[in-house]
Parts: sequence; structure tokens; C-alpha cells
Amino acid sequence: MPEYLTPEQIHQRFDDTALLIPCLIYSYLVIPNFLGAHDTEALLSRSKGLLDEFDVDNHPLTKFTTSDKDHVGDEYFLNSGDKVRYFLEEDAVDENGRLTREKQKAVNKIGHGMWPSYSLRDADCLHVLEPAFRKVTLENQRLRALVRDLNFHRDPVALQSMVITKQTQIGGEVPEHNDSYYTDPPTALGFWIALEKCTPENGALSFLPGSHLTTPIIKRFVRLPGGGTGFERLVSQEVEKTVSEEQKGKYILEACSPGDLVLIHGSVLHKSERNRSPKTRFAYTFHMIDSPPFAAYDSKNWLQPTGAMPFSRILDQPNPN
Repeated sequence: MPEYLTPEQIHQRFDDTALLIPCLIYSYLVIPNFLGAHDTEALLSRSKGLLDEFDVDNHPLTKFTTSDKDHVGDEYFLNSGDKVRYFLEEDAVDENGRLTREKQKAVNKIGHGMWPSYSLRDADCLHVLEPAFRKVTLENQRLRALVRDLNFHRDPVALQSMVITKQTQIGGEVPEHNDSYYTDPPTALGFWIALEKCTPENGALSFLPGSHLTTPIIKRFVRLPGGGTGFERLVSQEVEKTVSEEQKGKYILEACSPGDLVLIHGSVLHKSERNRSPKTRFAYTFHMIDSPPFAAYDSKNWLQPTGAMPFSRILDQPNPN
């Protein structure tokens, strides 16, 4: 019997179920009120506290961009997997490297180690310990029940935890993309939790239903052999242009309330518009993949586990076949 999802969700099916999650009939699924008001407010409050603690004087003023050009590729970004680090909006830094607004309103996202592995409890980097985020991710019985109901992963691990702030007026547009970390076989699944109301005005997510079946993955974000990061093209520019033209105008916007969870298939195209409103759009997100021996993690992925912080397991025991 399902522990969390309804029988109707469990038994929904695709025409082609290969490598798909049965209940994600449109390649994403919105689960209202997944987090209660108390936990949602705790995450939002701690997120704002982290912004207050941001030490801008000792920060390299690393901006975050999703464009193909000038993507973050320095050590501050690459070594963020087991740390809590801050990445700025493109429009928050002027040509002289100075912030154009107060620090709390300049950060694009905080990541990528919002919770620690247990091995870090006695380590020096105790600032990584964020109990509020750990509680809803690694100590959440509702989340474990959901994972068991999905039965997509055998022994899932969580990675790349982030708070995305989508700042007022300058919260940057995120163009269409997918979040698929390369594992063999593909196993990526996104967990995106709204911490504030998400509307068309402040940059709610939009999805292209079924694009995981019809649209090829055109590029991937990788570590480059010479250092830094970049996009590795998987199809020709002609194919990429054709794909982009075919998908215009077919996206569905999903407004969310605080506490809503959006499950995002790793291959589905999604995007969000620039926040031109006076209201922020805070969200907490992380990804889940299967672990060895059920899936192999590609060494070219930009985010790599470390000895101090291996990817964190979700279940006490693997799912059965």
C-alpha cells in the first residue's frame, strides 16, 4: 500500500514508461502542502538568517548565471558541494565589482551543502550544519515515504541543496533547461519546495509537459579538463535551434503556495522568468539520484562528492526491486 501518494497517483502510467516515474504523468508533479507551515517558515527564516550572516567583505563577488557565456567556473563554485556559499545576482554587482544593493537583496542563491553528512559532526566545518534543512531532507519520514512510493530509486542519495531567492526586480531569468545529472542509467529527480508564494509576476516555474520524451538533451554542464566549468554540446547547433523553435509557447506555468513540493523529472525542460515584482520568491531545492551499484555517477559532472561529504543517503534500507 502507498505510504504517502494516493493510489491514483501511483497507478498513473505513461505511454512509454522506460526510465520514467509512473506518477509523473506530465514529467513533473505538484504536491500541495508537502511541508507544514512550521517547517516552511523555519526554512524561510533560516534562509534570511544566512543572508544576514553573509560576509561580503571576504567574498569573491561570484555571480551566478545560467547563460552559456561567463558561467561561474572558479574554485569558489566548484568547491561548494560541502559548504554553504553565496552566489550573487548578475545585476547586483557593478562594473567595478561593487554591490549595487544591500547584501540581503543581492544574493541569487545559497548552496550547495545545506546539510552535512553525519561524518561532518566532528569536523572543523561545523558552519555547514543547518538543522532546519537537514530535518526536512534527511530526517523527514514523509519524504522517505514519498521516495518509497515512487520506487524510482533503489538506494537514493541527495545532492546539490540550494536556497534560490529570486530577488525583487533583479531576480534573473532562468532559460529552458533540464537538471539531469549524468548517471548510468539516468536517475535524476528534482525536489523543489516553495518557501513563499510563487506567481507569474515573481518568477514561478514553467514546464514543457512530456519534453523528457520528445526533446533531446542538447548540452550538459561539466568540469572542464583544464579547470573550471562549461557546457558540453551534445547535439549540433542546427538541432538545438530547431528544438528551441518547436517548443515556443507550449510551457505551462505552475503557481505554488508555501510548502508545496514540485517533483521534476531530470530530463523535462523547465524555466522561470525574471522577477519584476516587489516580492521575493524563495525556494529550497535539491536533487536525488541512485547510488552504486544501481547507477554510476559520471566523473564529468561539475559536482563531485568529497571525502568530507559523500552524497547523503535518504533511506535506511534500499527499495526492493
